[in-house]
Amino acid sequence: MIGIFDSGLGGLTVAKEILDKLPNYKIIYFGDTARTPYGSKSAETITKYAIENTKFLLNKSAKIIVVACHTVSSVSMPALKSLFPEIPFFEVVTPSFKKALIITKNKKIGLIGTRTTVESGIYNLLFSQADPQIKLYSNPSPLLVPLIEEGWINKPETRKIIKKYLIPLKMKGIDTLILGCTHYPLIKKIIQEKAGKRIKLVDPSKEVAIQVKEFIEKNPNLKEKLDPNGEIEIYVSDITPNFKKIAQLFLNKKINLIKVNLE
Repeated sequence: MIGIFDSGLGGLTVAKEILDKLPNYKIIYFGDTARTPYGSKSAETITKYAIENTKFLLNKSAKIIVVACHTVSSVSMPALKSLFPEIPFFEVVTPSFKKALIITKNKKIGLIGTRTTVESGIYNLLFSQADPQIKLYSNPSPLLVPLIEEGWINKPETRKIIKKYLIPLKMKGIDTLILGCTHYPLIKKIIQEKAGKRIKLVDPSKEVAIQVKEFIEKNPNLKEKLDPNGEIEIYVSDITPNFKKIAQLFLNKKINLIKVNLE
């Protein structure tokens, strides 16, 4: 089974991509809706939550863990890999960085994400190591996750806020924009509209799903352990009407939410 966790519903964008690419595999998803958003919390707290989330998925027999959260991917991966050395982990920062590196033409790349993701400097480090000529322009976008979680996806206020976050990046002449949060594909069309056709978007959900598929195909022994029966179980730490409504709309299927308490 493939285990996926996120601070809320954003990671369902990753789950959807993995379901599309690996339709026969069972997925266990955990959305930490009671403690979202992670992006405004300290690295210590984020890592604590990430460890609890991982343990929960492993107790549900997950054999692969996908960290569908940029905030956790930015600050907690060393701790997770150290505590669970036998578990294959996949995170959303590295595949996003690699894709942006490939598609940029003018070497000017933009990044929007939670404040913690941006301030972690993880993308700056990766790009400086890969190509010192790359110029990364980042803008924290802390209001987007709460708006998405509240279901304000098509509200005029959301469109205005997206436009405001993108203006400084567009003024820098970027040709590539990394959606540095797995919530953002839910508003991808609006982001593309406000960014303009000349700016290419990097969707972390698609990129990490490709990595997971390639890994499984290269590890035939792992295929047997993943219980391929094409289902998704969704667990949350708090059940909210908006979560279920948006999740069903995005996954295009009816779902059952199972509430769990990790503390």
